[in-house]
This record gives sequence, C-alpha cells and structure tokens, in this order.
Amino acid sequence: MINQRMSIKDILDNKKVSLSFEVFPPKKKEALESIKETAVSLTKLKPDFISVTFGAGGTTKGYTAEIAEAIEENGTTSLAHLTCVRSTKEALKYTIDDLKKRNIKNVLALRGDFPKDSVTGENIFPSGYTHASDLVKLLKEEGMCVGGACYPEGHPESRSHEVDIELLKYKVDAGVDFLTTQMFFDNDMLYSFLYRLQSAGIHVPVLAGIMPITNANQVSRMVDLSNAYIPRKLLAICDRFRDSPEAMMQAGIAYATDQIIDLVSNGVRGIHIYTMNKPEIAGAIIKNVDSIIKAINN
Repeated sequence: MINQRMSIKDILDNKKVSLSFEVFPPKKKEALESIKETAVSLTKLKPDFISVTFGAGGTTKGYTAEIAEAIEENGTTSLAHLTCVRSTKEALKYTIDDLKKRNIKNVLALRGDFPKDSVTGENIFPSGYTHASDLVKLLKEEGMCVGGACYPEGHPESRSHEVDIELLKYKVDAGVDFLTTQMFFDNDMLYSFLYRLQSAGIHVPVLAGIMPITNANQVSRMVDLSNAYIPRKLLAICDRFRDSPEAMMQAGIAYATDQIIDLVSNGVRGIHIYTMNKPEIAGAIIKNVDSIIKAINN
C-alpha cells in the first residue's frame, strides 16, 4: 500500500499505472473552505495523488499550500504547483519553506502564464527565473520531487515541434522526475508526442492529462487555453447534446473514459484527470475504469 507523503517519483516507480486528480484554488478566500472540502472528497476516491494549481499571475498564491496540506492530512499525497511569474527569489524561498513545513514534498515547476494585467516595461520575472527549468534546479536543491509540464501538440509559444522537444529535454535534464501533459482530446496526438520524446532521449514517466468535457461551452474555452485539436467525434457529441445538460455530462464522461481505456491499454504510465473541482465527475470516471486500472497494476 502506498503511504501518504511519498514522493510521486516513488509512487510511479511502484505502479504500472497511476491515477491522479487536479483541483484549483478559489479566487476569493471566502470559498477556501469549500474548495478544501472538494479536495478532501476527492481523496475518498483513493487517487495516487492530487495536484493543486497556482493562480494565473499569482492570484491565489496563498491558498495552494493550504489545500495541499488538507489533502495530505487526509491520507493522499499532494502535488503543489509553483510558478516564476511575479515572484522574487525571497518569495519563492518563502513558499518552498512553507511547503516543507506542511510536509509537502512534491512540486510541479511552471513558468506560469504571462499576466493579462501586465504593463509595458514591467519585469514579470523579478527573481531572474524566466523558465520552468530555472525553478526545477532550485527545487531540486531544496530536496523536492519535481514535475514538469509538457504539450503533446506543442507549446503555444514554440516555433516548431523540434524546438519544443529541445526545450523540454533541457527542462528534464535540469532534474524533472516526471511530466504531466496539457489536456488533449485525440490520443494519437499523445502517441506521436511520446515517440518524439523517446527519440530525443527523454525517458521520465509521462502522465496523460485528461479533461472531461461535460459542458459543450467548454470546448471553445479549451481551444483558447490550449490550442487543442478537437476531434470530429467530440464535436459531434457537443453539437448533439449542447442543450441537454445531463446527456452532455454522461457523454463527456463516456468520451473521457474511452480515452483513458485506450491510453492504459497502450502502455501509458499515468492518467491525470483535470476535475474542474467536480468530484461527482471524477467519481463517475473512476467507477468506469477502477477495475481496469487494478487489473493492470496487479
């Protein structure tokens, strides 16, 4: 049995397939307890770990560690996100020390999105850390288990797939223990990406990021956020059930389930579900795949 507060590297080394969730902090402190309750309810589904995002532009810096701590206190390993954007070296050191005090040993190192409210001439990287790889080195020096992000369809800012892989290799060589992908909706995109990683000598575990589309309006938002390719099959589902919320939810869960079954059947090492803070959706997916995951791990 996996003990709480294991490093995610150890968890991945001990399982053929891992299953994890992601939650995000509230924008306002008044909602913090509610999100903590959401995170705790997700621990009851027995994931291998739960990650907690860092607010865009640092808007929810203060809540990530608190939610991660609540997850740990309920017997599940947590993964705290950390970004470079608008953070000084002192602020980063304070955050890392705070995570350690809360017994959180796993961190996902990110550069972070450029803040929408930045002004001309503003230095949004006051720490001097301008890439996730800079943060990876700092976190490894602090003894943390470190994850990194990757983009099966290419980072939006990369000039080409080749450049994207080169930069990812640099990040992995800096000390990344595992990678988690941006959401994708066509598994062939991931398989092609994994082939490119192997060819480049990148051999750390890659966790597949799955976003259940349970509301047709999510599709346009997902495209804006990630530039993800939306397969014809998923577009047809959204068109057909756009005005039937219950049917759309059921179809979206079925689509995500189908993705997961195909991925684990083809040897993908981990599934990371972007829950959008909806335990009922995560629970429905787990109910569909738990016996399959257990069969692979036995």
